[in-house]
Amino acid sequence: MTVSAEAYLAVVTETIGRVAAEQRQNVADAADLIAAALRADGVVHAFGTGHSEALAMEIAGRAGGLVPTNRIALRDLVLVGGDPADVLGPKLERDPAVAHRLYELAPIRPQDVFVLASNSGVNGAMVEFASIVKERGHGLVAITSAQHSGRMTSRHPSGRKLADFADVVLDNGAPYGDATLPLPGGGAVGAVSSITAALLAQQIVAEVVARLVAAGERPPVYLSANITGGDEHNAELEARYAGRIRRGS
Repeated sequence: MTVSAEAYLAVVTETIGRVAAEQRQNVADAADLIAAALRADGVVHAFGTGHSEALAMEIAGRAGGLVPTNRIALRDLVLVGGDPADVLGPKLERDPAVAHRLYELAPIRPQDVFVLASNSGVNGAMVEFASIVKERGHGLVAITSAQHSGRMTSRHPSGRKLADFADVVLDNGAPYGDATLPLPGGGAVGAVSSITAALLAQQIVAEVVARLVAAGERPPVYLSANITGGDEHNAELEARYAGRIRRGS
């Protein structure tokens, strides 16, 4: 396989098609779980570390997305918890203890639901966070790479992985190592997990909204803040969830 923009496009197109076909039922199941939580006055909390944080940004606080959503991030330890900035680092996601602090800092209620993303599904903070979510009785949707996670040893003391805790697991279709175009001297370029995770996130949101509309409800959906009336529309909806959703971090 050559390394080129065209070759990457071909791989991405194939992967998107495969993920969309294979995950159709899981998308529907995730939407059912989230729609039920919203009807119970719940909020969707999204959490991802590393590049998987992009998934949380697809779920929480963007145009065309659901308003009752909250993004959890490792930097909440600093921005909300007051920890020193030097606590942040590339290996923080491997520390299970971090999960307890993040859960405590988040504005969580019993009826809330969670979407957690991790391509490998094995890092300590994410696995521990998933375990806490289920111990507290929340619904949990996981987005991960089945192939990558299946070839990894868990970094959590329990030996379990993110997918082991989820009510619904969506496979993002990424290969082991994420990158798709092999290089002659070893290694590869062209990661796909961010693209397919964004696809799954947007499909879930679309299905949640479809369920609300079918039930005769007006879905609480953001307008772009960069169109006329967007700020006013969004502020009115956000006021319904005051203190429960964070923006700007």
